[in-house]
Amino acid sequence: MNDKQITDFFDPEVQKTVSEDGRSVYKMQNETGEGVITRYEILPGIELFYNDFHMKDGQNENKLPHPDVLEINHCREGRFECVFSNGDCQYVGVGDLAINRLTNETTSTTFPLSHYHGISITIDLNEAVTTMNQVESVLGGLHIDLCQIAERICRKDTCFILRNHSNIEHIFSELYRVTPKMIAHYLKVKVLELLMFLNDVQVGEYQEERRYFSKNQVQVVKQMQAYMIADLQRHYTLQELSKKFDIPLTSMKVCFKGVYGCSIYSYMKSYRMQATTILLRDTTDSVTEIAMKMGYDNPSKFSEAFKKEFGELPSEYRKELSK
Repeated sequence: MNDKQITDFFDPEVQKTVSEDGRSVYKMQNETGEGVITRYEILPGIELFYNDFHMKDGQNENKLPHPDVLEINHCREGRFECVFSNGDCQYVGVGDLAINRLTNETTSTTFPLSHYHGISITIDLNEAVTTMNQVESVLGGLHIDLCQIAERICRKDTCFILRNHSNIEHIFSELYRVTPKMIAHYLKVKVLELLMFLNDVQVGEYQEERRYFSKNQVQVVKQMQAYMIADLQRHYTLQELSKKFDIPLTSMKVCFKGVYGCSIYSYMKSYRMQATTILLRDTTDSVTEIAMKMGYDNPSKFSEAFKKEFGELPSEYRKELSK
């Protein structure tokens, strides 16, 4: 993937800041935030990207001139949403591995939690097949059939998700810890290890992990989230939300967790605590006043919830900020 393809692949304007020793760094920014991509050339036809996004909206559509590319995404933190051309939405959360053939076109990628950290690996099947043949001839006995992986895992142009698999965690945890001194050769070893795993993984064992949501369901859930965070003093019951947004209770709960990675109750509790940190930092409001703004009638219960989230009381948190 050359520099022009990178720029086209992500819709926000991309600025290349570093290019040396097979490594390139790209910065992007739009009205929803900013992101940094660090790209490494692993082997001919295979590239690896470290992704660090603090934004809500990312890529708008696949624009690669050669779409027969296998894209592998691992999520370390946050969450991302892919909307496919047929309107289906798929979500990838912490520890998940998503494998998609880019002939299965996406129309948008967003980050529901407004941040995302992870690794992407792109494999140009036309070029990388030759590369793997050369690797096999050198190493002997190491047979990795990339086309077979793509056909088996992404059959009928579907995005396949492995959720928190122990082998995947082992492979990627080390990729996030590698030192700059080792990175040039270490990435090659780890990518080959991943491909060896995918070469043998039995897709049938993970059929239950395929879960898509309709675009209409997702839109309703996002409207609901915006409605709830607009007035943090108000606590809504699930029945109230179901009735207001005309969505069945079970579907609402399942879809919300699919989009945001947790239950409505857990999401709003965490959101209130995050909002509290901003008020503690940027205002002189008392803890009691902030508690009321967050919908807590009892300041003690509010402080207890804050400590459970951050490990210290609101007053202690504010004191740390002033140091």
